[in-house]
Amino acid sequence: MLENIRLSFQGIWSHKMRSFLTMLGIIIGIASIISIVSTIKGTSEQIKENLIGAGNNAVTVSLYEGDMEYDAEYGSTGSQTPILTDGQKEEIMDLEDVEDASFYYSRAYADSIYYENSSLQGGKVLGVDLHYLNACGYLVQTGRGFVEKDYDGYKKVAILDSVAAASLFPDGSPLGKTIEIKQEPFVVVGIIEQSDDFEPVINTIDEYYTYEQDSTGLVLIPSASWPVVYQFDEPQNVVVKASSTDTMSSVGKKAEDILNSNIDSDSSKMKYKANDVMETARNLQELSRSTNSQMLWIASISLLVGGIGVMNIMLVSVTERTSEIGLKKAIGARKKSILVQFLTEAAVLTSIGGVLGVLAGLVLSQVVSQISKTPTAISISAIVGSVLFSMVIGLVFGLLPSVKAANLNPIDALRSE
Repeated sequence: MLENIRLSFQGIWSHKMRSFLTMLGIIIGIASIISIVSTIKGTSEQIKENLIGAGNNAVTVSLYEGDMEYDAEYGSTGSQTPILTDGQKEEIMDLEDVEDASFYYSRAYADSIYYENSSLQGGKVLGVDLHYLNACGYLVQTGRGFVEKDYDGYKKVAILDSVAAASLFPDGSPLGKTIEIKQEPFVVVGIIEQSDDFEPVINTIDEYYTYEQDSTGLVLIPSASWPVVYQFDEPQNVVVKASSTDTMSSVGKKAEDILNSNIDSDSSKMKYKANDVMETARNLQELSRSTNSQMLWIASISLLVGGIGVMNIMLVSVTERTSEIGLKKAIGARKKSILVQFLTEAAVLTSIGGVLGVLAGLVLSQVVSQISKTPTAISISAIVGSVLFSMVIGLVFGLLPSVKAANLNPIDALRSE
């Protein structure tokens, strides 16, 4: 076998230009496939990151009234609204793949947050527990987070995100300053930011509504002080931090089931639903893959053309080396050895084309990424599979010429000279 490989390289090197032109179809086909697969993988990761937020792995489980998310500003209150218990929170915390969980109150589009003459328009107010910052992946940029004393003493303290801080205090630090939430004074004790830099790419109106709440400012107060501002008990939502992005869907579904366990589904229109961003990501990724898979089939045509080129040049090679084949058979070479020799030559030829195609594909994917601003990611399995597939092409399309060479009559082959 090693001798056949050596002879294959020798034959390829002795006809460099012809061999390169023969490999060109393989090189173009493999390069196209590698660049497309790299783009598919990179786009899929970008979709997941855009929807999830750079790996925070936070799943929000919100209360719905019918098909609409419950809004305490306009929804029903009182005995109809479910009240979450500490036991349910412990159940969620004990779930497998759950790193942290937080129960919180929410008021969207709050328009009653002021500092002197400045107001926060369209921001969001949350009444949170001690676990919220960690569960959502927030870090305290300046000042401090909430502590146990804030809850025990019903203290009127607040934490702002950087957007809210810039809106209310454009000219100075907000720490120690007093803001008003529905005419109730709250002292700002900290500024928070996401633990990962994440700037979502907003291309559609749906994506705008997904992210615009975060871009208009966030104000956090202790959940114990929530009734001071809004005067009555309200249902809570839940955010669960999963151990990884792959477990977000299952964790959200289990938390949803626990929260709905105390709700009578027959008499109540309310129920908790997990915001399954992973499912949304998978749907978008599937759409991206289905589109790009059509491009893969088109790119595969060049491999077929390359394979036909290999078959053609191997048939030419058999014709040129007819006397050599006849001489080998005359001195005792068997059909099997002739067959293996020509199959090896075809496989080596296409394998070299496969390796060159992989290198060209990696370069091409980077060029496409720079020009179109599309992310790419190298797929090791695609690289290995492409090289092996190019070898298979050589074996398949080299089979006919190899069989023809192996079946030559030695007498007729020697006469051909």
